[in-house]
Amino acid sequence: MIDEAQLKQECQEIGLEISQEQQALFCKYAEMLLEWNEKMNLTAIKKSEEIVTKHFVDSLTLLTAADFPQEVHMLDVGTGAGFPSVPIKIVRPDIHLTLLDSLNKRITFLTALSRALGQENSCIHARAEEAGRKPEHREQYGIVTARAVAHLQTLSEYCLPFVKQGGIFAAMKGGEIQEELEESQKAVALLGGKVEKVLQFQLPDQSSRSIILIKKISQTSSKYPRPSGKIIKSPLM
Repeated sequence: MIDEAQLKQECQEIGLEISQEQQALFCKYAEMLLEWNEKMNLTAIKKSEEIVTKHFVDSLTLLTAADFPQEVHMLDVGTGAGFPSVPIKIVRPDIHLTLLDSLNKRITFLTALSRALGQENSCIHARAEEAGRKPEHREQYGIVTARAVAHLQTLSEYCLPFVKQGGIFAAMKGGEIQEELEESQKAVALLGGKVEKVLQFQLPDQSSRSIILIKKISQTSSKYPRPSGKIIKSPLM
């Protein structure tokens, strides 16, 4: 289904070695992604070589950017078809992974995918702003990630309430993010975070990627997250 030689080579280009067993799991992932995509809208990327680069390798760049402690509890907010966290868990099966999405049909896919890949993931159907107020999720995760097009102001309010003190929110963004970073400084601080590192690099297809690592340095105020309408209409400035 996918070119395993391409996958192995592109992983090596970002500093990762993957085993034959892991390659087989990525092949299974791609197969299920395309099969289920015929029934529901999971991805607009359907060419096998693009799935390798734009989904799998792109997701795995996070492993080279952030420190993943052994058996860390990780939350993927608005995970969609499981990116970036499911590829990461293929390479790091020790991670305790929770997948959060607001669409139940995606959770159905993720549950089936997790089972097929032998991953004991927790798949939760909920809106981030609601789950972020529940004690079982609020400030419970060492790593929280989101691969989304939303502005960092918005993403931070959705995601930082989940991060425990000392943990990391890793926002995966497109190439140019300096202006967005400047506009998000107050929001990040209000929510208890501090931008620790920004990494910028190119994927094997020459597209640009930025990963913003935000460390949780203090508890998030109980005022946040606000309802989704307020987050979108009145971003923290």
